Order: sequence, then structure tokens, then C-alpha cells
Amino acid sequence: MRRKPVDPRRHLRRRFYRLYVVLGAGLVSLILFTLLSHFNQLNLSPSRKQYEKEQFRHRIPEAMNLTEEMLSATSLTRQLADQMTLAKAYVVIAKEYNNLELAWELSVQIRACQVLLSKSATQGILVTLEEVEPIVNELSFLIFQAKELHYDSATMIMKLKAQIQALEERANAATVQSNTFGQLAAEAVPKGLYCLGSRLTMQWAMDPDLQNFVNQQEHSTKLIDNKYYHFCIFSDNVLAASVVVNSTVCNADHPDELVFHLVTDQVNFGAMQAWFSMNDFKGATIEVQNVDSFTWLNASYAPVLKQLQDVETQSYYFKGVQDPKSAVKFRNPKYLSMLNHLRFYIPELYPALKKVVFLDDDVVVQKDLTSLFFVNLHGNVNGAVETCLETFHRYHKYLNFSHPKIRSHFDPDACGWAFGMNVFDLVAWKKANVTGRYHYWQEQNVDRTLWKLGTLPPGLLTFYGLTEPLDRQLHVLGLGYDPNVDSQLIEAGAVVHFNGNMKPWLKLAMNKYKPYWEKYVNYGHPLLRQCNVL
Repeated sequence: MRRKPVDPRRHLRRRFYRLYVVLGAGLVSLILFTLLSHFNQLNLSPSRKQYEKEQFRHRIPEAMNLTEEMLSATSLTRQLADQMTLAKAYVVIAKEYNNLELAWELSVQIRACQVLLSKSATQGILVTLEEVEPIVNELSFLIFQAKELHYDSATMIMKLKAQIQALEERANAATVQSNTFGQLAAEAVPKGLYCLGSRLTMQWAMDPDLQNFVNQQEHSTKLIDNKYYHFCIFSDNVLAASVVVNSTVCNADHPDELVFHLVTDQVNFGAMQAWFSMNDFKGATIEVQNVDSFTWLNASYAPVLKQLQDVETQSYYFKGVQDPKSAVKFRNPKYLSMLNHLRFYIPELYPALKKVVFLDDDVVVQKDLTSLFFVNLHGNVNGAVETCLETFHRYHKYLNFSHPKIRSHFDPDACGWAFGMNVFDLVAWKKANVTGRYHYWQEQNVDRTLWKLGTLPPGLLTFYGLTEPLDRQLHVLGLGYDPNVDSQLIEAGAVVHFNGNMKPWLKLAMNKYKPYWEKYVNYGHPLLRQCNVL
């Protein structure tokens, strides 16, 4: 049988097949080797890793680890830093004892320490004994020298305590002195106002026509007519009372319907009469009376008047020997003036009236107040703005709640309120016998154990449960002591009150608030110019 001829392509395919097998086997071997190497690298023994870390650590300079260096008990760096800290303390003590030479020498060595430590930190090199030894030796000698001079901590502490105590005593004395001077300045009558009062009194005494005009005004039916709006002002300050009246009429829609009842003392009666009869207040009716003309208001009827005339009470107010720190407050003459207590006798001063608005002489009216006469007091006697937005103005601040009579009748957290702009329903006043309640509490306080001074504490007792809260914007307080009263609140206020010692007619007044008051002063008036009232 004849054999088939050999196909040359078959032989070529066999050769390529063998080549593919060899290449595939080599590639598989290479992959296995690579995987095995990577696996071994990931599973190095802990000892190998630790060895590599140690090798890396040894390649880093030791001086760079300053934390370990400072924590080491045998470290030169730490010893140097400790010496420097101690030296700094002795520099302060040496200066305190006025040993400037020692302080200077210590400062030189401290500077040398700082330079050496800075160089060590920046260059990463540990300080050497040769570098440290001369500085430490010098510091040791200087510190020893300081100790020999008794510059030790105990002595310094005692001296500083003595100095602190001395400074506290000086600060307390300065505070008392400042309060005293401030109170005296607040009580003093400015030269210009004294001049104005004197000139007005002379004009009143020498002008019969002026007196006749006033006599005719006294018989006006408006004074007792309840269809008009009646305001009460009790003051011995002509210019202050004038601003209250002028600001009220200037902001009233119908000023001719306003009636003002002013009461002053004997000294200022003529000046008040002259001023309010000489000047026009937009047709408003103004009555001026002398507190001494109320003969029924005597010591047998009014307990407070009896107390004010008492020698012991006057000694308490003017000497204040029991509490030197608070004595200044008690020396204000207004607490001994009956004008300050007339607010509790309004129904008896004006028996024909049914409702009045009471205004202090240190307020400025910025809006029409006639709407106050239509406020519903819900049967209460007193309409007032409450002041208890902070705990400072609650009853416990003004009254002695350790006294059983106060503790058993009143809530210490009851909300306080302010005098200065009050609406009084005189019909409800008489029905509740408010004046009788006032007399009762004044008699209970004859020994001054319920409250110390002022008219607000007895007012809080007298009108307790008889006060209707009014909108806060009707009466803005604090312009006589608080420099941080919100300007928007002032602008929106119907009445702004300069309560405090910094009255607007004094040099003590805060300049930021004075324009609200000066707006209603006619500085072009001949008498004000003659008396240099600015």
C-alpha cells in the first residue's frame, strides 16, 4: 500500500504547540512566584517588623524627641528648664524688693537658657554638659544669693497678701468717697437754677399785676372739672417742673384741655407762681400751691410727718452712724421733705377729682397722655409699669422679709413697679382706704425695721393687690443711672424717666440722654440767659 506524503504544515503546527506549552508553563510559574513573594511580605513575623522599626528609629536623631527629654529625670535639658523657671520667679521677687541688679543678672542667665534651648530644638541636637554647666552654675549661685536675701515664697506670699488687703481698703475708701461726692453733687442746686429761683421770687414779690393774674387763675372751674385731664406734680425745682409741663402740652393733641396741679414748698412758691404765670403753655391750666398751706397735713394726722420731725430720725438720716457704707443714701434731703410723701394724699389734696396722672419732676413726656385716663384699671387704684424683668426689682429687694409682719403679708417674689408716671383712680382709692393703709405701715415702721428709706417701699405695701400693670413703653426708666438703656425703647416711650443721681439739669447727667430733656428748655428765655443756665 502506498503511504501518503507527509504534510509539512502538520510538522509546523507541532512545533508551535510545543512553544505555546513552554510559554504557558513559564507564565504560570512567574505568576505563582509573584503571589508567593507578596504573601510572604504581608506575613512578616513580628520580630522582623520590630527590627525594621528599630532600624528606622535609630536613623532619627535622639534630640528631636524633646518630650521624652523633658520628662527624663537625668536630662540636662530638663534641669536647665527647671532652673530657668525658678530664676523667672526670683526676677519678679527681686524687682518687688527693688533689687534691680539681681533682677538684671538673673534675666541675663534666663536669656542664655532660652538661646541654648532654642538652638537645641531647631537643630535637633541634644545640649551637652559643657554648654549647660556654666549657665546652671551661674543660676545656682544667683538663686542661692536670692535665698540669702530671704527672697523665699512664703515671705513673698505674705507681702502680696498685705498688699492685696491694702488695695482692697483703698478701693473701698475710694468707692465710699465717690458715692459721697456723687450724692453731694446730686443734692446741690446748680448756681444757674439758684439764680433763676431768686430772680423769679423777686419778680413775683415786686409785681402786683402778676399776683392779681395768679389770683384770678386760682378760681378757674377747670381745676375741679372732671371732663378735663388732670396731672399732679410735686416739686421744688422750677426748671424741672417746667420741662414736665412743657413736654406734656407740646405732645398733647388738645393742650387746652390739660390741667396741672403743682405743689411746692415755701421757698420756691413765689418762683413757681411767677414762672408759670409769665410763660405760655399752649393754653393749659396750671395751679401752683404751697405745701405749708395744707394745715390739715400735720404731725397729728400724718405719721410720716411726725417721724420726719423726730430728732432721732433726722440723726439717722443725716448721720447714718449704724452703716457708714449706706449713710450717703440717707443724707438726701428729699427723704425728709413732705413733697416726697404728698403722693399718698392726692384724694385729700383734690377731693373733687376722680382720676389723675401723677408725674415726677424728673420725667419727660414724649406722647399724648390723655389716653391714660381711659385705661381700664379693673377696679384697681394704681396703674403703673412693672419693673420685675429682673429679680432686682421684686419685693424682697425693697422690704425686710425677715420681719414677721412683712413675711406673713407679702410675697417676696411679687413684682415691683415704679413711681414717676402713675394713673390713680381716686374713687377706688377712697373705697379701699389707701391712705389709711399707708398710715398703718408707716406706724409699723417707726423703728425702721420694715424698710430703710424712700417712698417706693411703703408704696409697694400700700398698693399691694391694688396695682394694674401698664404697657412697658408707657414709662421707660433708668436715664439717670443706666448708660445702656435701649435707644429704640427710649424713642418709643411715652414717658422717659431720669431716675437716679444723674439728673438732666446737673453736670452729672449723661450726655447721650440730655437732648431728650433739653428739647423742652427755652434757653433763649431772658432769665435763663441772665442766670447762665446751660
